[in-house]
Amino acid sequence: MIDHIVATYHDPLREELPRLQRMAEKVAEVHGTKAAYLGQVADIVDALSADLLTHMRKEEAVLFPAIRAIEKGDACDAGWVVAPISVMEHDHEQAGALLSELRGLTGGYGSPAWGCATLRALYQGLEELERSMHVHVHLENNVLFPRALQLEATAVSH
Repeated sequence: MIDHIVATYHDPLREELPRLQRMAEKVAEVHGTKAAYLGQVADIVDALSADLLTHMRKEEAVLFPAIRAIEKGDACDAGWVVAPISVMEHDHEQAGALLSELRGLTGGYGSPAWGCATLRALYQGLEELERSMHVHVHLENNVLFPRALQLEATAVSH
């Protein structure tokens, strides 16, 4: 499951987030006087990108290796994954709030009549990011993390 999450969600995010940031910045520069909210959109995309990149580094450097160790029966890593999982779930909530704010600012990603190709591509990319993040977070919060906690509980009890 970890390999699937990294390959399907983390690796593509590392490419997509900078692309969305560039588009959001460009759109804010070009159309910011017409639609001041585009500056907010660019700021939120920057914040979301920074948060997600940091979050993925923490998962891949700390939490995922610990889960793998517990799966292999390495009891020395058991007993402490509750705290990092709690932090990751909090990060997921923050990312969800930023995505919700983007959805609100953009009117549900509906491009205005005056929207250029870059604005339409940005909105499409943000909508796809939101869709993908819902599945990504679901897999972690509702599948991977509960499994890890169960493995941890089993390892600690032995």
